[in-house]
Amino acid sequence: MIVLSERLKKVTTYIPIESVIADIGSDHAYLPCYAVQNGLIKSAIAGEVNQGPFDSALSQVKALRLENQIEVRLGDGLEVVSPNEVNVVVIAGMGGQLISNILNRGKARLEEVHRLILQPNMGAKFIREWLEANGWALITESILEEDEKIYEILVAERTETTNPLSDAERLLGPFLMREKNETFIKKWEREQMNWKRIVNQLEQANPSEEIIDRKRDVLKKIQIVSEALK
Repeated sequence: MIVLSERLKKVTTYIPIESVIADIGSDHAYLPCYAVQNGLIKSAIAGEVNQGPFDSALSQVKALRLENQIEVRLGDGLEVVSPNEVNVVVIAGMGGQLISNILNRGKARLEEVHRLILQPNMGAKFIREWLEANGWALITESILEEDEKIYEILVAERTETTNPLSDAERLLGPFLMREKNETFIKKWEREQMNWKRIVNQLEQANPSEEIIDRKRDVLKKIQIVSEALK
């Protein structure tokens, strides 16, 4: 039986039972193998863009004799999926900007997808902005720490009407802001300290329009976090 990291195990809790999923950037196909072995999904497509990870994922699926339920495909992002082929897309373990780019390039393949489960390693703000701009609404979020790294998980479904997010909600996450658990506080206190160091460095630099704009942006984020952590 596959043993998942706590991060990926949490991701699987958001997959509706009996789904057909695409796991983009599947990393040895651990997540779809676990999901099949535990009866969480009907079937899966495991997508990998590079030959080495593709070969590793294929070997894993064959070793577990799950070829009838998991198909490993080589391709860039959502190119591995045909329209109407899956109803849930999982993208985990990448930067938020990259995940947003993958979703944007593959929009035409998301028409029959009902749920997105997205786990950025950083830059979740980019994903929230993309979801808001493309007719998807967050239905829940979670945050957890594993091996001294903090991860966010964003779950979204299609919506006809979206309530615009505030700047604070785009940065911090509307659900995470409301819950404000210890991991959330730890993450943003750490980020705030880092931003304050950046401001100090910018103040030592020769002033320019770019430096002034950068400092203004960082100070705004510091203020948002300070308000959220009160």
